[in-house]
Amino acid sequence: MSTFQAPKGTYDLIPPDSARFLAVREAISAPLKRSGYGYIETPGFENVELFARGVGESTDIVTKEMYAFETKGGDRLALRPEGTASVLRAALEANLHKAGNLPVKLWYSGSYYRYERPQKGRYRHFSQVGAEAIGAEDPALDAELIILANDAYRSLGLREFRILLNSLGDKECRPVYRAALQEFLRGLDLDEDTLRRAEINPLRVLDDKREAVQKQLADAPLLRDYLCDACKAYHEEVRALLTAEGVAYEDDPRLVRGLDYYTRTTFEFVHDGLGSQSAVGGGGRYDGLSEMIGGPALPSVGWALGVDRTVLALEAEGVTLELPSTTSVFAVPLGEDARRVLFAKVTELRRAGIAADFGFGSKGLKGAMKNANRSGARFTLVAGERDLAEGVVQLKDMESGEQGPVPLDSVVDVLRERLA
Repeated sequence: MSTFQAPKGTYDLIPPDSARFLAVREAISAPLKRSGYGYIETPGFENVELFARGVGESTDIVTKEMYAFETKGGDRLALRPEGTASVLRAALEANLHKAGNLPVKLWYSGSYYRYERPQKGRYRHFSQVGAEAIGAEDPALDAELIILANDAYRSLGLREFRILLNSLGDKECRPVYRAALQEFLRGLDLDEDTLRRAEINPLRVLDDKREAVQKQLADAPLLRDYLCDACKAYHEEVRALLTAEGVAYEDDPRLVRGLDYYTRTTFEFVHDGLGSQSAVGGGGRYDGLSEMIGGPALPSVGWALGVDRTVLALEAEGVTLELPSTTSVFAVPLGEDARRVLFAKVTELRRAGIAADFGFGSKGLKGAMKNANRSGARFTLVAGERDLAEGVVQLKDMESGEQGPVPLDSVVDVLRERLA
């Protein structure tokens, strides 16, 4: 047994379970690829200040959960705790917003890191697929992204998730609400850290999950009562577009999410079968983030969906994904001459687009056929000296058990036809 184990709060993705994670990533990204979103990949670590400015210095992510470190050269870096700030930084650095085609539509997939108390559905290393539309202020863009996430989940067979929707206002109306909320919070029995947070960013207090805090927030003022006319009209258009496309949602006036950069539209995908970690994904509009990290004004919107939690949601609903077999054909050679011939045939099959594997090692027929069974292959090729002398291989259907000779030079065509 190995001396080492995966670090606490992390996990290894290994076959066959890893195939489900790959299928989820593909299902989430598929609607994005059909909608003009290009793939982007950013480093696993960034300058600490990128997240401090963008995510927010008062957030739990920055103050408690971020893995920050100093390099040998004295640079202060952090493992990325979320994707939006990194993607926007990369887009600005590459001047994608100057290409003249806004919004810049990008999608990404990768690992993220937060120092949290590990439990089912909450890990210190986790996987997300995300999408960002940078440089346009349009309620249709907000609705597009929500619809794409909704369609991705439904394509996987998920049905029991809910979409929570809210508006967080903008720089015109949020300051008025902020002042009203701070006045309310000062009258509550809160600990010093929470009161300090209320002075920096009072909306973060609304996101506090502690029951003792939530009870006191029952009569807190709601942001929807303070929205300016422009924000009200914008939000109503988002709601109307979703309704017109048959996408069900629930208005949640207390939804704020945990990041400082959100403005106007904010939303969350939740699944009640996951217990306390019910959020499987979410996002919103972040019109001021570009300016926060030193860029020009670029109104933008995006989301991130958790691959780990989506897999848990599938399990909670009892959804079994139809995953293609990793191997369609397994070759079993009997003797050295057959090894060379079948190895060449397996290579030919692979180049023809047929998933094929080979009986490596010096196993007898019985052991090799066990490996063929374990591979999940639909067909097995078996060849010995007599078969080669006759110019054939034995083709066995692993489902029916039927077996018969096939001319060696026709194997690829026969298998392509039977696997079609």
